[in-house]
Formats: sequence, C-alpha cells, structure tokens
Amino acid sequence: MPALCRHCLATFEEARRCPTCGSPRVTRHAELFELSIAHMDCDAFYASVEKRDRPELADKPVIIGGGRRGVVSTCCYVARIRGVRSAMPMFKALQLCPDAVVIKGRMSLYVEVSRQVRAMMEELTPAIEPLSLDEAFLDLTGTARLHGAPPAVMLAGLVRRMQDELGITGSIGLSHNKFLAKIASDLDKPRGFSVIGKAETESFLADKPVGIIWGVGLVGQEALKRAGIETIADLRRWDRADLGRRFGSMGDRLWHLARGQDRRRVSAHRPVKSISKETTFSENTDDPDILDGHLWRLAEQVSDRAKAKNVAGRVVTMKLKRADFTTITRRHALSEPTQMADRIYREARGLFDALYRRGSARLIGVGISDLVPADMADRAGDLLDPGASRRAGAERATDAIRARFGSDAIKKGRALR
Repeated sequence: MPALCRHCLATFEEARRCPTCGSPRVTRHAELFELSIAHMDCDAFYASVEKRDRPELADKPVIIGGGRRGVVSTCCYVARIRGVRSAMPMFKALQLCPDAVVIKGRMSLYVEVSRQVRAMMEELTPAIEPLSLDEAFLDLTGTARLHGAPPAVMLAGLVRRMQDELGITGSIGLSHNKFLAKIASDLDKPRGFSVIGKAETESFLADKPVGIIWGVGLVGQEALKRAGIETIADLRRWDRADLGRRFGSMGDRLWHLARGQDRRRVSAHRPVKSISKETTFSENTDDPDILDGHLWRLAEQVSDRAKAKNVAGRVVTMKLKRADFTTITRRHALSEPTQMADRIYREARGLFDALYRRGSARLIGVGISDLVPADMADRAGDLLDPGASRRAGAERATDAIRARFGSDAIKKGRALR
C-alpha cells in the first residue's frame, strides 16, 4: 500500500515507520497518490498564532474572545479538551476552564499570517477556494508533472513548511471531491492528514450521523430526525423524489451527498458577500463615549478586513442589541463604495444616532456588504464633506505606519475610550 512520511516527505510501500527517517508520522492509503482535491484547515488558528508569539503559553489553555459577557471566538486544543467550544458564552467557557488565558484577538496579525499561508498554497496551485482566514479548498489536479510529485506529497510539504516558517500547524483532508475532503480534514486534528478514497466512500459514510454533512446544523438535524433520518444510511433509504418533496432543493442535495457525490468545482473566485464585526459588552452600558469608542474600533476592524481582501462595500450596517435582548439592525446604501474606516465609522455613527435613544446596550456591531473590488472605491471626493479626502489620506498614512511597526503603533483618541 502506498505510504508517505509527513516528516521527511519520503514515499514508500507499507511500513509502520518511515524507512528513511524513522518517523511514525506516516499516512497510508491505496489511493494516496491518485487523489487531488484537498481541504487545508489551520489548527486553532488564532490561538496557535498567539502561542507562537508567546511561548510561555505553549501548554496553557488559551481562549480568544471578549470579556465574561462575550463569546469564544476560538480556543486551543488544551481548552477544547476541557469542553470549551467556539461561539460558547465566555462565562460558561471559564466555568469549564477557569485557568484559561483569555486573549483579545489581533485580527490584523491573523490576516497577515493568513496571507503568508495563502502565498504558500499559490506555489502549489492557482485553484484555491478560501473559506475563511484559516481554511481553504485546493485542487491539485494535473500538478504532479509540474512539481515532480503527487498532490499528497506537496500537501504534506505545505503543512510542514507552515510549521517551520510560520510556527503554526494545519490538517489536510484529501479526497475526490470537496464534500469528502472537508470531512477528512476533521478526522485527525490537530496535525492530521486523512484520506477518503473513491472505493471506500459509501462504506465510510454509511454509519455517520447526518450532522457530518456540511450545512446541516442542529435545526436541520431535528427536521431530519422527525422524518426518521439520523444517519447517512437512513438518508440513503429514501427515494430521491420523496426527499425532494419533503425537503425541497435541500432534499436533492442530501440524496447526492449521502452517496458521496459532489460535483462542485474548487472555485478561486468564490465571492465574499459581507464583512462584519461585533462586540458584546462585559456590562451593559449607555455611556455615549464608550459606545462611540466601540463603533470606531469595529469600523477599523471591518476596514482592515476589507483592505486585506482588497474589497469595498456599498452598504454600511449597524447592529444594536439592547439590555432586554431586542436586536435592531439598520443599513445605509452609499453613493460610492468604501473600505475606509473613517467613512464606515461615520456612516455607522449616523445610523446609531438615528436609532439610539436611551437605555443600556448589550452588543454593538458594524459591517459592510454588497462588496466590489477595491479599485472601484473611494475615488471621488464627498462634496458635502470637504474634509473626507484629507482624512482618507491620513488613514492611508496610518495604515502604512501600522504595517511597518505593528497594529498598536498609532491609534485614534476615540479608540481609547
């Protein structure tokens, strides 16, 4: 059976350890060197970057997120062993893991590391479909002649290079389509390399819960359970037409995925639809200065993401959750797309002023949508705001300083509120 050493990248036939370097990190599979659709997922990405930069945290549980009233953005595997999960309320995470080190995320740094990972992937193939900062599909079909090695070897080299040069780790899922590659990358995290071949597809899936299907969340699982469907095998017993009548277009999708069929191509041009950031306060507040400071910081974070993705938004959104948990969202279409923090902030502040009267706020959020390429943005001056061009120039100068000396090198006074 073909085998690959993920330590030295040697290829050989069946062996428990690499005959070249002796490493036990060996991946074996009958179709190992025939498959070319992959999913790469960085392991606990934000937490891994923080541990890389602070070695004293190496063995400690680390949570990236807000205060006690916030939620967990992500956490390291030490914290996950204790039961902490992404999107969990912070107070519950700290009950499970009271000794956790809680760190506020540094999005501009994560974006930069993501760019470095993306550059490494582009050396393997142009067919890359990013799903987020820390994961992407790759299609390496036809690249063996170019690289002189099959896709599996190049993918193992990618994650080894990520660890050696960037100090972060990743897991690879390799299969014959996107659906199965995504499943495979979760099978052996962290630092995993899992393969699902064509020959084993149906037998592999048969006893798996329907929740393994990407996009079938808790609500979807409950709907399927009411129909007597809890596993992939249950799903296969349904006629395709009956599934369609019961679940609409989703039913047809489920019929195909239950058989491991996924014809979607890896698309390098999958559009991002929106960019948003929000924060949940540690204590409800009605202090206008505190709320204004949060609006600016959120606008700046949205702007940073837009600049990193080289996009701009035609619509600005402001979200407010009151102390009684009622949520209000307002949007405003711009005369011209923008990616500038100053413009996003001013629009969001205008929406906030028109919306907010009195009472404590629990959460506030800012976002942009209806995205377009950055070269279509911020080209014309605002005749109603002659100072806009000057502020845009100052913001670009600030971006250059932060890029060179770090995200904390220069801040606006309102960000300190």
